[in-house]
Amino acid sequence: MDPATKARDLRRMKSLATGLLLVAALVFLASRWWESADGPTWISYVRATAEAAMVGALADWFAVTALFRRPLGLPIPHTAIIPTKKDMIGDSLGDFVGENFLSEAVVRDKLARVEVSQRVGAWIGQPANADRVTAELATAARGVVTVLRDEDVQEVIDQVLVRKLMERPVGPPLGTVLEGILSDQSHHRLVDLVIDRAYDWVSQNQEMVLRVVHERAPSWSPRFVDDMIADRVFLEVQTFAWAVKTDPQHPLRLAVDRYLDEFAADLQSDPETIERAEKIKQQIVGHPDVQKFIGGAWGVVKGLILDAAADPSSALRVRVRDGLLSLGQRLSSDDALRAKLDGWLADAAGYVVRHYRAEITTLITDTVSRWDAEETSRKVELQVGRDLQFIRINGTVVGALAGLAIYAVSQVLFG
Repeated sequence: MDPATKARDLRRMKSLATGLLLVAALVFLASRWWESADGPTWISYVRATAEAAMVGALADWFAVTALFRRPLGLPIPHTAIIPTKKDMIGDSLGDFVGENFLSEAVVRDKLARVEVSQRVGAWIGQPANADRVTAELATAARGVVTVLRDEDVQEVIDQVLVRKLMERPVGPPLGTVLEGILSDQSHHRLVDLVIDRAYDWVSQNQEMVLRVVHERAPSWSPRFVDDMIADRVFLEVQTFAWAVKTDPQHPLRLAVDRYLDEFAADLQSDPETIERAEKIKQQIVGHPDVQKFIGGAWGVVKGLILDAAADPSSALRVRVRDGLLSLGQRLSSDDALRAKLDGWLADAAGYVVRHYRAEITTLITDTVSRWDAEETSRKVELQVGRDLQFIRINGTVVGALAGLAIYAVSQVLFG
């Protein structure tokens, strides 16, 4: 219910409880007058019942009122408990939450019973939910990219990435990367491509070989002799290129491997090679076209992100969606993966609870301490006051019944 509705209900319940007290008082006065005027015997029972009802109603009114304010404004000890003990209540509430809800054992047990990874997997494994998450991620990406100032991002690229690149020698990391590529023999595909293109070029350029031989031959050499030499040279070159192309263990291929191995080692340890790599790096980075590319790099990346995020059929969004569906299916079927993710989540939650429980509970205590005492009392009364009025009503009824029973027993025993 909204605060206005709660306030109306509280006023209605207060009126009802106070009305019962007034009814009991009127009944008491009327029965006491009738009793003093030699009324019937049973009127004394009514008087005793009404008297006890008033006592019960007044006692419970005092108890309920003492929680929120001083009854009748009198400075009675241990009244206005909530306003005067507000900070102590906040501290106690913080300690209670910390001990019973933020203990590591409780958090780990709750996470284990919730089975977060299985629920997440089942949820994102549904296409509709994967589409929804993808759309939300795209919206978040657009928001982040839009909020970022272009000049700030470009400054980060210029001052951090480019500067770090210029400060650190490029030779050793390149040598390490090249060494890893050579150890995996991944470079053989590139070597094969170059050799294939070289063989194709030789095969397609016989006329060029003939022309070179004719141009370099002596003027006195007969034409047919030049043609024979040119054909022979072309055949030898083509045969050599074919041998290199078809023989994985050809000496030229092995020589290329040895050269690359030595070059990778020199990039990491040879000062002269490292210095040459640095000069090449300086030339590349300082080239006007490269500088222009660096200057507009963020604009290009920003445009790509915005376009991909706005288009539901873009490759980026499709891959994100497919990745979410694949993750959901794996989480639903792979027990080991679920156990690993749940373990990471439990460890992370345990770390947070161990190191930051005091800060979390301080949020409660600090918030309560900043509240105004009277305002706090009004807020609490608005939330629970309606139910507390039932205590007054019950006190009136129970008091009346108890008074009637006590008076009846006393009449039986001593009347």
